Amino acid sequence: MSMLRLVAAVAVALPLASAWSPAATAAEPTKTKNVILMMSDGIRWQEIFRGAEPALISEKPGGVENVEELKSLFGQKTAEARREALFPFITEVVAQQGQLYGNDGEESRVTNGKNFSYPGYNEVFTGFGDPRIDSNDKVNNPNITVFEWLNGQDAYRDKVAAFGSWDCFPFILNSERSGLKVVAGQRDPATFEKALETLKNDKPRVLFIGLGGTDGAAHGGRYDNYLKSAHFFDQSVKTVWETVQSMPEYKDQTTLILTTDHGRGGLPDGWRHHGEKVEGSDRIWIGVLGPDTPANGDSPLPNTTQSQVAATLASLLGEDYNAQQSKAGAPLQRALPQAQGR
Repeated sequence: MSMLRLVAAVAVALPLASAWSPAATAAEPTKTKNVILMMSDGIRWQEIFRGAEPALISEKPGGVENVEELKSLFGQKTAEARREALFPFITEVVAQQGQLYGNDGEESRVTNGKNFSYPGYNEVFTGFGDPRIDSNDKVNNPNITVFEWLNGQDAYRDKVAAFGSWDCFPFILNSERSGLKVVAGQRDPATFEKALETLKNDKPRVLFIGLGGTDGAAHGGRYDNYLKSAHFFDQSVKTVWETVQSMPEYKDQTTLILTTDHGRGGLPDGWRHHGEKVEGSDRIWIGVLGPDTPANGDSPLPNTTQSQVAATLASLLGEDYNAQQSKAGAPLQRALPQAQGR
């Protein structure tokens, strides 16, 4: 080879060599073989970290029918006790044995700017906000979600399923194009029971469960029903975790991701609402519990965004979602195996 050709060959090869790294060619090995994403529509970060708002356990502005009953259930004297009463599993297991993002000073936020449901679910499922999605209308999502992307791979084909109370989920997940199994449009208990039955019988590798009672109760101005729906969500998460830990196909190789589609406003009446004009409704929370995620306890966690959920879900399975969707947020690095020992 002439010297000129040798120099040209080296010049071409150098950019390729500099771009190569082990991290670029293979995802970090994970123990996680299955991921379950569970969401409850519009649960505020305030209740997740502080428990029930004492001022809302009232006829006004909380719309509570039986104030004394609700106080006995969720109106303990301290924020810590109220939190444990409302979300015992999330507080005692997810936050301690896993990671719970979104507290004061460690904010988690949506990036789509809309702060309502369809834009929020799209951001969770795809990893980015899309300005074209600006309503809750039942129109097919033009974007490919992480669920559709996984379902297109041999390892996950026909092993991805979604269950949601809201009848818009078949459109958000574009079941016509994606071919995903999407069961939607029933109340929370029926939705959850069908999802649990599928988990036990069909053993999907990727499962979505979306419950909506919290949002409906809040819009209706019923803080008692909002709290009861939030508690139902916590107990549903507990049931799913105990179920997977009892099954050899899932035990110690399944990760739960928990989050919500949007936040809500504050006191006295903002808790009922959300949207672009409602201050604070861009604040959300994210929880991760599984064999690859280091236990955090009460240690500080970084700020996060809703756009990071999709890539985190894929990364826990050892898949690189960002490589095919450059607009998606980066994975939550603290929730991944390489965070062990830090």
